[in-house]
Amino acid sequence: MKSTALLIALLACIGQAHAMKSCEDLKTQVATKLDGKGVKGYTLEIVSADQPGDAKVVGTCEGGKKKLTYSKKK
Repeated sequence: MKSTALLIALLACIGQAHAMKSCEDLKTQVATKLDGKGVKGYTLEIVSADQPGDAKVVGTCEGGKKKLTYSKKK
């Protein structure tokens, strides 16, 4: 559980640094990192910046207009 929280925090920092990146590129980058860490059963979704919902925001893209969210599949 702690390692997952740490990973999410790290991904959020990476995502913030790449706000101008295209959302698909950011999603691919984050998925590659998660897969490399062996994380299973997750969903990454691109949403409007004002509609992140209940999922954890792990990145911002398209100049801050959209966010990338992470959630564990139930």
